[in-house]
Amino acid sequence: MLVKEWMTKNPITAEEDTSLMEVSQLMREKKIRRMPILSKKGQLVGIVTDRDIKAASPSKATTLDVHELYYLLSKIKIKDIMSKKPVTISPEDTVMRAAVLMLEKKISGLPVLDEKEKLVGILSQGDVFRVLTTITGIYRGGMLFAFELEDRGGTIKEVADVIRAAGGRMTSILTSYETASEGWRHVFIRVQGVSDDKAKALAEELKSKFRFLYYVKDELKK
Repeated sequence: MLVKEWMTKNPITAEEDTSLMEVSQLMREKKIRRMPILSKKGQLVGIVTDRDIKAASPSKATTLDVHELYYLLSKIKIKDIMSKKPVTISPEDTVMRAAVLMLEKKISGLPVLDEKEKLVGILSQGDVFRVLTTITGIYRGGMLFAFELEDRGGTIKEVADVIRAAGGRMTSILTSYETASEGWRHVFIRVQGVSDDKAKALAEELKSKFRFLYYVKDELKK
């Protein structure tokens, strides 16, 4: 899954000499939480978030009157509070790499630059969450079965054969080594076509043949 498939294209931007007040108003109007900042030549020079805006704005306890407050906000340039040289990513990179960058750098969004260093999009945590819900298949319904399987070829097929024999259809398979025992892996399989009354019997059969962890049916409110 590539960044270009999930990013927000042609994001709303502001020039570095734009006032804090203007950027703050624009972000509220467009209901966005982060904004790339460009130079007069159109090059990315920074990024500003709603937290940056809030931190730079005068406290509600200020003794300034409204005119003084607006004057102050109009004098503060966005370049004075933005994060300079932001971490960026390419549209050809994977969303998974973007997620790692966000996690390691503790940031919630990444400007997307093409090979000419031109801003072409922005990828947010929300976009990463959309990818997660897509690959897990949760919106397709069904049940999630979790296993701890030996880290060898053929183990997923062995489980799949049992699920198919019970009339189940697999819509997603995910694997994790992070919390599994040495030489094993955790495997999460989303299954459709198994009714609630048959799920318990299937779980018992799987438990008798594999290291079965649990099964759960996600109920999403609409």
